Amino acid sequence: MTASLLGSRSSAARPTGAPANAGRPIGAPANADRPIGAPANADRPIGVFDSGVGGLSVLNALRAELPHERFVYFADAANAPYGEREDGFVAQRTLAIAADLIERHGIKALVVACNTATAAAIHLVRATYPDLPVVGVEPALKPAVALSSTRHIGVLATRGTLDSQKFKKLRDTLAAQATFSLVPCDGLAAAIETSNAARITELCARYMHAAGRFGTAPDQIDTLVLGCTHYPFVAEELRRHAGPIVRFIDTGAPVAQQTRRLLDATHTLAGKGDDDIATVLETSGTPEALAAAASRWLHRPAALAC
Repeated sequence: MTASLLGSRSSAARPTGAPANAGRPIGAPANADRPIGAPANADRPIGVFDSGVGGLSVLNALRAELPHERFVYFADAANAPYGEREDGFVAQRTLAIAADLIERHGIKALVVACNTATAAAIHLVRATYPDLPVVGVEPALKPAVALSSTRHIGVLATRGTLDSQKFKKLRDTLAAQATFSLVPCDGLAAAIETSNAARITELCARYMHAAGRFGTAPDQIDTLVLGCTHYPFVAEELRRHAGPIVRFIDTGAPVAQQTRRLLDATHTLAGKGDDDIATVLETSGTPEALAAAASRWLHRPAALAC
């Protein structure tokens, strides 16, 4: 992985929490004179963002599904984790980052690779940019119900996701089909963000115990939903408390497949070419932390950029 000028996208470039597009209204269309999603835009990149490094798990799935596409990934690490923030703040940041990615990179689609941001703000992004294909993530309850034999499903997620109206509505539509053990995993995303191994071990044990008994008996959890994009990076640690039979479900592959469908529908899929294109990485936090995470978790080339 290569790195280049980083400072202008670090938190030092603007006050923590300030809109990425300071100087104009948050969420205002940046290039209304440039039609989003037009066929001529097929070579433009896809924007992906999360509050930190968790969205790299979704980025891996996107790059596997769409190997000829260019990606720009933004980690709002200066304000992570979103799951412990107020909805209004998350919505403000989401709109600001979307506007910034459109203005500076001319993205042809946006993937909101954060469950909390999806719940708090994806409807606002879609309303602000109706011509921009936007894909969000949400805990994979429907696939879990389809796979579960015991009809008892564990859900690990941030408190912000579990408290959101979007999640509650999804759960209520499935309540007659399965029992859900919901576990708000306070601090786990932050521990993953900082690679705090001792804290990760402690919290994984605590939250898996809180979920209940795992196994294939009628009253046991046989399917576990990883309801935050950070959590796939600690799946091995979580597996220690669940055993080998329990299914783990995350949202990476379904999000990548939906992104392909939207690009195909708008005729903006990139043509075949170099499938080893380096993803551009940006952060509002410490560049070295994102570089370390990318080196550890990304499966293909990436370049930190200004």
